[in-house]
Amino acid sequence: MFDVVDLLGVLTNGILGGVVARQLRMDIVGFVVLAILSGLGGGILRDTLLQHGFPVALTNPAYLSTSLVGALIAYLMVFGSKWTFRALFVADCLSVGCWAATGTVKAFAAGLAWPPAILLGVVTAVGGGMIRDVAVGRLPAIFGGNTLYATSALLSSTLMALLVGLGHPSYGMAGAILLSAVVSVSARRFGWRLPGPANLTPGALKKLRRKPAAAGRTRRRG
Repeated sequence: MFDVVDLLGVLTNGILGGVVARQLRMDIVGFVVLAILSGLGGGILRDTLLQHGFPVALTNPAYLSTSLVGALIAYLMVFGSKWTFRALFVADCLSVGCWAATGTVKAFAAGLAWPPAILLGVVTAVGGGMIRDVAVGRLPAIFGGNTLYATSALLSSTLMALLVGLGHPSYGMAGAILLSAVVSVSARRFGWRLPGPANLTPGALKKLRRKPAAAGRTRRRG
């Protein structure tokens, strides 16, 4: 089941990379490159950082083949239906949780502690989409919007790390996949967003520092 969800994520992100290539009117080379970056970029980045042999995307032919199938599907078909995009979105949310859990487990297997393991889980989950968006000159989707990909990846990685520590990696994998799907789908459905930057200025901070002193003088006068 894990392998099925993992390859489903590669296929989905390969298609999404191809959809971006279609939107930008690229040729077949653009479809292939963006499909590979989107479907395999996060895993390749994770394995490169771990420095434990060749990336699995290069040693297991199923991964590269699946991403190429995604590129071919996007090249031949037009995804204009809202239901098609919804199906791709749900599959993408499932793959985010799967990849977050995979990255966390591999980091633990390499001997890393909790914080870097969770970080690598997030990198595995969102790295491919981020590399794809940077390659076409777009602001990566993880930096804004109402899908909360990075947030769901962080929560999934943390849950996986917790359950691995308790000795239940299988439950962690299932829980990470489910949690990612629930968070991202709910964020899209209800319009959830992370808060933006605050608008404090040096002048406002000075006023906050002055208020206690002014209140003290008022009490003394009374």
